[in-house]
Amino acid sequence: MKLCGQDNTEANRLIESAKEARAFAYTPYSSFTVGAALLTETGEVYTGCNIENAAFTPGNCAERTAIFKAVSEGKRDFTAIAIVGGKEGEELTEGTFCAPCGVCRQVMMEFANPETFRIYLTDGTQVRMYLLKELLPLAFGPKNLE
Repeated sequence: MKLCGQDNTEANRLIESAKEARAFAYTPYSSFTVGAALLTETGEVYTGCNIENAAFTPGNCAERTAIFKAVSEGKRDFTAIAIVGGKEGEELTEGTFCAPCGVCRQVMMEFANPETFRIYLTDGTQVRMYLLKELLPLAFGPKNLE
């Protein structure tokens, strides 16, 4: 997979971990499986998958699962995340990227620097990288409460 104009070692490592995590998704209602792999400033990777619930709102996205796992183990500083998603049992579809939902973007804002936090998305053939500030402009975060 190509990440235009950049060394894609980090992206590829995270994407592979996200793909592995996606296999554990619990999606009996939507059959839309997502995996995420979160990179800490110290180089550790925490993975997560989406987990659905019959009542819908108690479900949790892959990105938040990864972040909450890391936070629950004392990690608070993150540098990048890869997100991979699509219909269960289907290959990724070229041109279709699984971007984080608004709630996940807000949770990222709590623990990541929006100027430098990298979000990698793939459609299986190419990789796109966005900074959090691009996906969550005019964000509300911890600094707003100082």
